[in-house]
Amino acid sequence: MARHFKTDLEAVMTRDPAATSKFTVFFTYSGFKAIRRHRRANWFYRHGLHGMARFIAQRTKKKTGVEIHPGATIGEGVFIDHGMGVVIGETAEIGNNVTIYQGVTLGGTGKQKGKRHPTVGNNVMIGAGAKVLGAINIGDNSKIGAGSVVLKDVPENSTVVGVPGRAVRVLGEKVDDLDQNKLPDPVLEEFKRLNDRIAVLEDMLNVHACRYSISNDNQFINSDNMTEKKDET
Repeated sequence: MARHFKTDLEAVMTRDPAATSKFTVFFTYSGFKAIRRHRRANWFYRHGLHGMARFIAQRTKKKTGVEIHPGATIGEGVFIDHGMGVVIGETAEIGNNVTIYQGVTLGGTGKQKGKRHPTVGNNVMIGAGAKVLGAINIGDNSKIGAGSVVLKDVPENSTVVGVPGRAVRVLGEKVDDLDQNKLPDPVLEEFKRLNDRIAVLEDMLNVHACRYSISNDNQFINSDNMTEKKDET
């Protein structure tokens, strides 16, 4: 437990711009407290003292709003930001340097025995409110967008958004590891691709049946108005 203390503390100081001092983090950060108390509960759980482990876990839930089953495996440098509403199941495995935002669930999908919760790789970011369910694998360096529901394996170096979650390769502009705003919208992108294709066909047929178009800034444009402006010029 003691060997993880420094990396747990440094994870908060490095990834939370609001963290002003280690003293403040140690005494006031619920996510940090939840991780530290879980390591204690996990020690009891691994040594067969399940009653004491569950007691610590439930006390932690009451004090921090974070519910982590004492059987869950958590690596070094894991940062739970704010923490309220985070739920981590018994057979969940979390790698090193993982960032978890509030409202995240690493849960199961049924009553089956054995491995039934996710395995999260290293350097993964899981956005606020995301639900990662089942015995699936989240690859290293991946990002789960806020509010996503992930039910299938995610390859390494991928970004997942949507319900159900869709893996999207990030090409071109580099996405900041902790920026939840710079995530692609695959549904909107597909609509835009189809709309562009329809526009090409309309030009070929010299018709203007499609009334709306999607601009680059995700705003709807009335094509009738655009046609009127072209006629005026």
